[in-house]
Amino acid sequence: MKCIAMLIVLAAACGSAQTVLAKLPPPTDAQKAKAEDTKARAAWADKVAAYQLCNAQDKVAAHYFSDMKARGKDVRPPAQAAACANPGAYTPPVAATPDPSTGEPPLKK
Repeated sequence: MKCIAMLIVLAAACGSAQTVLAKLPPPTDAQKAKAEDTKARAAWADKVAAYQLCNAQDKVAAHYFSDMKARGKDVRPPAQAAACANPGAYTPPVAATPDPSTGEPPLKK
């Protein structure tokens, strides 16, 4: 009886292994474009987060220095850092259009 149960379990495991090894179809152009847009949006969100962090740090530093000056304490002047760069509004990436003369997509540089 145990042998039959083992064979059933083995057959089920082999059957499920076939589904695990199946390949997915290649992504369509729409899926590739959506993935590219998602990647660009994530990069833009990272830039916005860095800009907001930079502004917050500047605000905290300015408050600290004004507070120390009001108390009459002598503090070293702040180190000069790069100005905060505003990334601006999100602009989606432009899709590559095929060359009308050859019908092939442009080469990436």
